[in-house]
Amino acid sequence: MRPRDAASNVGSRALTEIAAAADVPATYAPPRVTSVAWWLFAISAALCIIVYLALTVQGAWFSSARTLHWTPRDLTTARGNSQPREDALALLAPDAAGTTLVSLSTSLRSSDYPVIAWDTRGVPDAVEVALLWQNDYQPGRVFNRRLEVEAGRVAPLSLEHDQNWNGRITGLALGIKGAYREPIMVRGATAKTMSAAEIIGDRVGEWFKFEPWNGSSINTIIGGADVQDLPMAFTFGAVVALAALIYAALARWRPHWVAPATLTIGAMFVAAWFALDVRWQWNLVRQVDLTSNRYAGKSWRDRHLAAEDRALFGFIEKVRAALPPPPARVFMVADEHYFRDRGAYHLYPYNVFFDPWANTMPPAAAVHAGDFVVVYQRRGVQYDAAAKHLRWEGGPPLTAELLFAESGGALFKVM
Repeated sequence: MRPRDAASNVGSRALTEIAAAADVPATYAPPRVTSVAWWLFAISAALCIIVYLALTVQGAWFSSARTLHWTPRDLTTARGNSQPREDALALLAPDAAGTTLVSLSTSLRSSDYPVIAWDTRGVPDAVEVALLWQNDYQPGRVFNRRLEVEAGRVAPLSLEHDQNWNGRITGLALGIKGAYREPIMVRGATAKTMSAAEIIGDRVGEWFKFEPWNGSSINTIIGGADVQDLPMAFTFGAVVALAALIYAALARWRPHWVAPATLTIGAMFVAAWFALDVRWQWNLVRQVDLTSNRYAGKSWRDRHLAAEDRALFGFIEKVRAALPPPPARVFMVADEHYFRDRGAYHLYPYNVFFDPWANTMPPAAAVHAGDFVVVYQRRGVQYDAAAKHLRWEGGPPLTAELLFAESGGALFKVM
């Protein structure tokens, strides 16, 4: 064979092999970013849920018992003074021994309900709080366990390992030892099964609880209930972090299973961010509806009387009626900076002095004859009506006339 013919045959075979290789389908198709991100996120979420439930479920994972709730109408004040209100039982003062006792009748199996939670507001840190109960094994005894107070609320108590939490529970009570100046609100109590379904339902309920606007909403939002065992933002952050670790393991050992890292992890992060934003938007829609119902179609004055600071606005209206026409020097004082700021705002265009940062009183030397002092829910201010002496925080007395006073507030004119 001639060299030219041999070269021609070799070239033909090479072209044939290239053509054949082009017809062979690829063994692995590149995975789609959305599919990989979805499966990683779902697997990570399932693992996080299982671990969380393993740490929090008490007793049976699946229980046929239903959660028991008691409302303020079911509560009885055995000791101390109280007043029923629209959505709570207001505890006004303890008895002569400094004790307050709120009780309710029950008939529940202790084994079905390992946790008791009281719904309270305004519990001061200085008082001692305890859960009391009776069972049918020893009906003559009253058992008790101390309760922790967090941010003015009584924390739920687990009784799963308490040897006295047995048999049928025939009575529960909330005991408070100590004095308190402001009313304590008791909105009810709950006996929890602490099953998997109840725990998941509680966490989701906390996430989607309506969060109305308040004094700090312009800077931050909580994202649901004021107090949460597992905040939604932290949960989604943990899920994305675990999913990223799973991705790293797969990229190391099975790289052909996963898509590019930046796109996959970025997609999971965006999905978690979107879920948090949907919750915020849902809360905003409810707030817009509430705001519309409260203010739409009302006059300027009626809108102020419907606002959150309506009590302060009504008080300042009475103060303005007792003041001479502007200009006049007015000192606005209150324990809460919100009341100082809003009170000063409602007093404009008077020449108003107030401390927006600290709960201070003006120096006595800075207050002159003809000035006015507005006091709203401010402790430490004393007035001797007979001598017409006004003083605060140990300072020298000033001669002043009481022009107007009502519960929690007063207007004085310095003489």
